[in-house]
Amino acid sequence: MERSELEARGYLVRPGFIDLHAHLREPGFEDSETIASGARAALRGGFTTICAMPNTEPAIDSPGLVTEVITRGRAAAAARVLPIATITRGRAGRELADLIELSAAGAVAFSDDGSPVDDAQLFRHAMEYARTKDLLIIEHAQDMGLSGRGVMHEGVVSARLGLPGIPSAAEETAVARDISIAEMTGARLHLTHVSTKGAIASIRDAKARGIRVTCDVTPHHLSMTDDWVAGSRAFAWEREPSLAPPATPYDSTTKVNPPLRAWSDVRALWEGLADGTVDAIATDHAPHASVRKDVEFDQAAFGISGLETALLLVLGGVAAGLTDRDTVIRALTTGPAGILGIPVPNDDWIAIDPDVEWTVTADALASMGKNTPLMGRKLRGRVVCAVVGGEVRYEGGLRGATPVGSR
Repeated sequence: MERSELEARGYLVRPGFIDLHAHLREPGFEDSETIASGARAALRGGFTTICAMPNTEPAIDSPGLVTEVITRGRAAAAARVLPIATITRGRAGRELADLIELSAAGAVAFSDDGSPVDDAQLFRHAMEYARTKDLLIIEHAQDMGLSGRGVMHEGVVSARLGLPGIPSAAEETAVARDISIAEMTGARLHLTHVSTKGAIASIRDAKARGIRVTCDVTPHHLSMTDDWVAGSRAFAWEREPSLAPPATPYDSTTKVNPPLRAWSDVRALWEGLADGTVDAIATDHAPHASVRKDVEFDQAAFGISGLETALLLVLGGVAAGLTDRDTVIRALTTGPAGILGIPVPNDDWIAIDPDVEWTVTADALASMGKNTPLMGRKLRGRVVCAVVGGEVRYEGGLRGATPVGSR
């Protein structure tokens, strides 16, 4: 079906989205996700290109492993899969990986995500090394000493629940350090899943001073607060009581890193989107097998499965007046493309049915990871067609159409 025909029938037709940050778990954790299952789930969320993070087992720190990710991504015949390789060998934070060799093999950026490079001198060397070829360093900004054994945002809610907290300062001090090193080296720095008001302020200031820094925020940090750990299911912009029934406190599907923050932080993220401080929206899709999530909160793995619900969460914020739809679409398309230094492919596009309602259930999700606090929630809008390279890779819900790739 042609794009013009879909638009005439009331569908929103937009360029395919680009996700800077997704965990596809392969190799090593195929019980949680595979490259193929993650790439299929991406299409259902409107993402025609996804960047695979390297915290696998083994970590993506050699050209052979980069090539393997590319090969498996192509074999999936779903969303495009671009590999991100490690900054340090084995993500151990002791010696640099060969960034130039990894780039030549096809790595589009470098990150030790989940294991921030604590050694400031080593991080400086990584930035200087990257600067020689204008490579992109993506940093999970977190002071692990300040984070300690924290499992959620440190604040009133964590005190009430008796859970150890991760203070905002753990992110904000790391962001300040990373920006200083970016300024010193002149290298490109991308700060991923930024979650606090203070971090946004630092990034805004750095950009005003001409430092080469970009950042992304996640749909769950834009839509949920730390109250969700206590059982609330009200979206951040719902100042009145939500129609959604409350959930049981200590639900491990709300355990993420960085943690869900306070309303003031959420508001700052939306303000950053509106004024251009935030360059992109990235899912930080983190699927887990049930054995890693269906345990006590403090023992559970961090992460939300988010590829298939990302668009609908941010459109909820648009409907609430927090920003306009064009700003969100830019943050899902030209924003991430500019960070990666790639064009938005003209022959990648999606169609969205903005009015259809559907309920989030395990069967409704293509991802192997069912760890989302949205389970059982009714959402409005859904991607019904995804085209990659001019080829229809997914159809589901188009009226009168035979589903393609909807398994």
